Amino acid sequence: MSHESFDNKENKVALVVGANGVIGKNLIDHLVSLKDWEIIGLSRRGGEEKGRVHYISVDLLDRDDSQDKLRNLTNVTHIFYTAYQDRPTWAELVPPNLAMLKNTLETIEAVAPNLEHVSIMQGYKVYGGHLGPFKTPARETDAQFMPPEFMLDQQNYLESRQKGKTWSWTAIRPSVVCGFGLGNPMNLAMVIAVYASISKELGLPLRFPGKPGAFDKLLEMTDAGLLAKAIVWAATNQACANQAFNINNGDLFRWNEMWPKIARYFELDEAPPLPMSLDVIMADKEPLWEEMIAKYGLAETPYKDVSSWGFGDFVFSWDYDMFADGSKARRFGFHEYIDTQKMFTDIFDDFKRRKIIP
Repeated sequence: MSHESFDNKENKVALVVGANGVIGKNLIDHLVSLKDWEIIGLSRRGGEEKGRVHYISVDLLDRDDSQDKLRNLTNVTHIFYTAYQDRPTWAELVPPNLAMLKNTLETIEAVAPNLEHVSIMQGYKVYGGHLGPFKTPARETDAQFMPPEFMLDQQNYLESRQKGKTWSWTAIRPSVVCGFGLGNPMNLAMVIAVYASISKELGLPLRFPGKPGAFDKLLEMTDAGLLAKAIVWAATNQACANQAFNINNGDLFRWNEMWPKIARYFELDEAPPLPMSLDVIMADKEPLWEEMIAKYGLAETPYKDVSSWGFGDFVFSWDYDMFADGSKARRFGFHEYIDTQKMFTDIFDDFKRRKIIP
């Protein structure tokens, strides 16, 4: 693969790994808005070429395929690694997610002499947020915990690989990332929008389905657009080299305050919380979803592509505080923020415009 435009030495060349996920898609949109970037998106599905955005379909778990498809990318300057492979257990997550990063970096490193930066996505799992109550607010300096945790394995690999090299790395740690993206296993905004739309169709009030203790705990979110700006900011600022940054919207909330606002947005009554596994209760709703598509003239979106029910159950199970200190990024110069209620409203409006929900 060769593109004449990549010969422009003024331009930075971004390799966005995991181009079709919520984070990758929003990152590409942001890079397109900046004039000095060429963008190459990697994913298993590929994508539609447009302007300065090119796509390569590749299986990053396959080292030979990775080397074959990426060996001509000699002008890459920045790797933005947002790919993720899901597995049933924490231990099983490590080998594939480490292998994909290695296959990407080691192939590009061998052919791209101007590689400047490698950016990886993490999250509050690096603080043990998925295991149970942890120290809040979490800070970038907090001690690591007992493995397995693939995000820490990726960071440890980068730290050792970077020694003596001219490129640097950053680890970006968002909270729950919300934005547009179909077929994504971790899309909370989609979970809420589809759950609310189906509740409305069935004439039901909106009930918080999470654990009893989760309704009044403090948490925060990270808007995918804001995250994209932070990723590029950190990757292009020398002061940020070889460090981690928590990136969040800048405000905290509790579901007991946010849930009634979400109910009002969907013009639904609210009823008291009732612990329910969305993975279980939404499993039989595909025929209803198909009827709603026909009834409201919605985009033909397969039910599986709007179903992140297991992830919804995970987020709604946090009966402990889930937030991190975002002040390090501000001290280093990143001052973007977004009101989380507005974030939800804007994303729901976007789903309506795209005819994903009625």
